[in-house]
Parts: sequence; C-alpha cells; structure tokens
Amino acid sequence: MDAQGQERFREFVENRSSALLKTAVLLSGGDRHAAEDLLQNALIKAAGRWQRIDDPEAYVRQILYRQQVSRWRLKWRRRELSVAEPPEGTGGGDAASAADLRIVMRGALARLTARQRTVLVLRYFEDLPEADVARILGCSVGTVRSTTHRSLARLRALAPELALLGLADVEEAASRDFSPVEVRP
Repeated sequence: MDAQGQERFREFVENRSSALLKTAVLLSGGDRHAAEDLLQNALIKAAGRWQRIDDPEAYVRQILYRQQVSRWRLKWRRRELSVAEPPEGTGGGDAASAADLRIVMRGALARLTARQRTVLVLRYFEDLPEADVARILGCSVGTVRSTTHRSLARLRALAPELALLGLADVEEAASRDFSPVEVRP
C-alpha cells in the first residue's frame, strides 16, 4: 500500500471505527473484547485489499458479518455464558429509561444464539431488508424470516422487562440504537 493509501486507511479507521465497533459489539452479544477482536481482524483483512475497495465501510461490514457467521458455524466454539439478570426497570426519566433499556436489551441479546443475534442485528440495527440479510448469511429469505420470528419470540421470553420499560413491542426495542454502555461502580 502506498503512502496515500495508508493515509486514507488511517482516516477511515479514525472516522468509522466507533460505528463499526457498535455493530461488532451487537454481533458478539455485548462482549466488547470479542467485538474488538472481530473488528481488528476485519480491518486487517480490509487493509490487505485497500487499493481495490470501492466502498470501504460496506466492505468492512461484510467482513464483520461473515466472520461472525464463521464463528457460530465452528463446532469447537465455546458455549456462550449467561450474564447476570438485568436490573428491573424503574420507568424513571428519559436518560435512566434509555440506559435501562440498553442494559436489558444487551443482556437479552447476549443470551440469544449467535445466529439469532446476527439476524436481529442485521434486520433491525443495520435496517437491512430480508433479501440482503439472506445474501450476507448465505441462506434463503424464508430462513431469515423464520429465524427472525423465532429470535423475536425468544427475545420476548428472555426480556419481559421490555414491557415494563414502556415498549409495547420487542421489534420497536430492537430497532433502537444500543450503543455500548459503560457501567462504572
């Protein structure tokens, strides 16, 4: 890669890494360390082909999705660990309510399978149509629909607190922005 390409790559990483990390965190079930590894590997792959990439963000996102799919297809992958139960929602002010919603949603997403989480992230966080999700995951549109339906049902069962937080529908909650939340003692 020449000097101009290196500079463009550095600028891309500086400008877009936080948005890409949010997606990676959601894809990895809230595990920030796994998300950082996922993003770093995607950026390494993109750097190797940087001169030939027309749309860098789309290319890196595609790598993120495919790497996540590869992770959940591997048989030797460790089982996901359940996280502690999220606190009950208080229904308080807007900031507290939004934070409660993020905590509950991230906890529930972490308890979904990697495939279910990936489908929900692509459909609701990335707002992709079913056909695009099917193409990215290498499956049929019907599989995406049924996986979405089962994932939302499981999310409702895992996070009944969403109703307490004033959300009538889990799909509404899934479409909100769930940026990583830093919890400090």
